[in-house]
Amino acid sequence: MSVVKTLYGEIDSRLITKLAKIKLLACDVDGVFSDGRIYLGNDGEELKAFHTRDGYGIKAIQKLGIQVAVITGRSSNIVERRMQNLGVAHIIQGEEDKGPALQALTNKLKLAPSQIAAMGDDMPDIGMFELAGIRLSVADGHPYVRQQADYVTCLHGGFGAVREICDLILHAHKKQNQVHGSST
Repeated sequence: MSVVKTLYGEIDSRLITKLAKIKLLACDVDGVFSDGRIYLGNDGEELKAFHTRDGYGIKAIQKLGIQVAVITGRSSNIVERRMQNLGVAHIIQGEEDKGPALQALTNKLKLAPSQIAAMGDDMPDIGMFELAGIRLSVADGHPYVRQQADYVTCLHGGFGAVREICDLILHAHKKQNQVHGSST
């Protein structure tokens, strides 16, 4: 096995080769973009924290022409607003069975499994894994999800795990430190 040195340690070169071919990064939200906790206020308002570094990474890979989708079982105005701010074109909410949602999107975009990377943290994300050429888990993902993943991030969900994947995609395209933008 040959390895490639990255910001996140040594990675199997076959993963880097696969990352260079993806056209769509499909992610869960709770536990991937956020830490998985949902804060509820006394008046019923819902709060989530999103890391700005993840936002920077998403904007950077979009500049390479890679599309981003979020597929989440919950529906939230917060998610809609955050993803719109990042320019995410495919925001799919309220889909507990994420496999068919990703299948419909990939059919629409005419993508092969080898062009899809799916990132999740818990059992509802396994349906996406079954359709993706690259399966990604966050460091604090459920043990079964981590076991099914081709790559487990060093960072936890909500704490830069999405950015880690985006950085590896940039590395695969030999564009690390060459793509710049906003993290908002």
